[in-house]
Amino acid sequence: MVELTRRGSLSDQIVTVVSGRIHEGVYKRGEQLPTEQVLIEEFKVSRTVVREAIANLKASGLVSVRQGVGVFVQRDAPIRPFFISEANMDLVKEATRVLELRIALEVEAAALAASRRDAKALAQIEAAYAEIVRVIETGEDSVQADLDFHRSVAEATGNPYFLGLFNYLGELLFPRTRLKNAMLSGKVRQDYLNLFNREHGNIFEAIKRGDSDSARAAMRLHLVSSKMRLEAAGPDGRPGPLPTPPAEPAAPRPDIT
Repeated sequence: MVELTRRGSLSDQIVTVVSGRIHEGVYKRGEQLPTEQVLIEEFKVSRTVVREAIANLKASGLVSVRQGVGVFVQRDAPIRPFFISEANMDLVKEATRVLELRIALEVEAAALAASRRDAKALAQIEAAYAEIVRVIETGEDSVQADLDFHRSVAEATGNPYFLGLFNYLGELLFPRTRLKNAMLSGKVRQDYLNLFNREHGNIFEAIKRGDSDSARAAMRLHLVSSKMRLEAAGPDGRPGPLPTPPAEPAAPRPDIT
């Protein structure tokens, strides 16, 4: 039995253990991994945690899933798969690096989404933006709505690799969830939420118009703004002054009727 710590993501810890075993030859290329139930009993976690770990291993290229058969180590599994440790996301410096990755990835994804999105993809982006508007108005946590919005943009590219990488990284793409920006309050918090809403609205409207250049610019503005806010935080993640990029016109509310 492997005893996991309660610090950090349980699924990430399982990924670390299993990928280590693959590199060490404990699980050989082409071999089947232990069943879900065996992993549940070994790590003393829920089925959901095990499935999340398997999904991350699959996205990293280490394993493949054969429906009704099981999970197998890829015959061409990379020796060192791409992996970001969730534990490092407590550090502003590391979170900033992840945002730099997002800028490189999502700016072009937004441009592609604007030129390729079909009616279904646009409806998904619109619904995700409407949810952002709703949770801000009700004062609910916006992390999941934010994640869903950016995932819908990645999906609208029509390129499965954008979506696959996005799904692998998941919430690691959103370092503010691991910092202490939730400590913002009063007018500072409201200013942040208004800016957050406007930035996403501008992205949505550009994609809706099919304007790749504007979508690219709006996504870059949003992510650079996020990076500036993150860099203004103290070394422990406590929010500092709220810097803002040049003002953009307010985004219209989505028509969700």
